[in-house]
Amino acid sequence: MNKELLRQFLVDSNKAGYAGGEEKKWIKESDWSTTIPFQKGEWRSHDNFFGGEPYGGRVIVFHQDRPIWMMVYYGRVEKGVETNPVYQVLRNALMRMPEDHPFRGPKEYQEGEYAYTNSWEGDIEQFSGEEKITQGGALIYKADYLGGLVDRREGI
Repeated sequence: MNKELLRQFLVDSNKAGYAGGEEKKWIKESDWSTTIPFQKGEWRSHDNFFGGEPYGGRVIVFHQDRPIWMMVYYGRVEKGVETNPVYQVLRNALMRMPEDHPFRGPKEYQEGEYAYTNSWEGDIEQFSGEEKITQGGALIYKADYLGGLVDRREGI
């Protein structure tokens, strides 16, 4: 498995997934979750999440039909805050995913009175992070995420 190809696939799938906003390709599952599939050559992913508000989910990446990478995430908008503008800022930030750390959005992104920040530790093999959105300095959104390579050796 080539980590550079994985990195590029993560960037491509992010732009075609939630960040890209192509909801016509989303699948509403019978368990009340939503799946966003993406495929490019021997690579495919599915982003499956529950929510609404708050929300949680996971992204799984497969290479040649074998799971090789995953990320789990959980986030929420503060009570009393209108969600649509917050999630539009989030989508715009996610479209600016750093190619060298393809986990969520950039370290910083500003959109009018909204400020998105993202801090993480680790690399594509194993990472964790936290993203926040503030409005006029007040925290209105927070999400945590972690993940990395999976199924690299025997064990269970």
